[in-house]
Amino acid sequence: MMKYLREFIKGIWRENPVLVLMLGMCPTLATTSNGSNALGMGLATTFVLTCSNLAISSIRKIVPGKIRIPCYIVVIAAFVTVVDLLMQAYTGALYKALGIFIPLIVVNCIVLGRAEAFASKHGLAESFLDGLGMGCGFTLALTFIGLVREFLGAGTLFSVHIVSGNSAAFSVMGQAPGGFIVMGFILAGMNFLNMRRANKEGRTFVNPVDMDCRHCMICKISHDPAGKE
Repeated sequence: MMKYLREFIKGIWRENPVLVLMLGMCPTLATTSNGSNALGMGLATTFVLTCSNLAISSIRKIVPGKIRIPCYIVVIAAFVTVVDLLMQAYTGALYKALGIFIPLIVVNCIVLGRAEAFASKHGLAESFLDGLGMGCGFTLALTFIGLVREFLGAGTLFSVHIVSGNSAAFSVMGQAPGGFIVMGFILAGMNFLNMRRANKEGRTFVNPVDMDCRHCMICKISHDPAGKE
């Protein structure tokens, strides 16, 4: 039970795809101008992550190594099409606001990264929890960034006015530089908390070895197209 719990919660903090792995920066900066857009993007990506992890885990033993990446992309694209059509039918305003970033979930490195690095090597239950946990971490990070930017830029949270008489909007928060600024402060805060925890435990804070760029499974694809170790 604890093993499955760890697979879920790792994506929320220790291996958060946005705030730790620094993946999916394009949708993070482009769709977090307000909380609603950020939440919608996060939930759409979570659905694709979870379903594609399940599907890829179930077919991992029958997909030839040489064509595994094209097969994974086809699976991911199928679930992205489902999300795209559902949002177009039932959440028209959100669909228009997110625009091209919904179809671009197909090439989101978080989704393909979990397919290659995890789902293709683990069972259904673990792959499901990994996708769900990474998706929840992605959603929480996007939503928090979106709410901060929305509050500073317009004085609202989910389009509900919190600060009345906000006549001088901080307009930069609605643009890409605002996303960089907010992310910078969040990352600084996370590093501060990690270093403070390490100091209390009498050790020096260092990034986990498995977070090193040289250990990224995606980078090995171009060098090992056949999937051999």
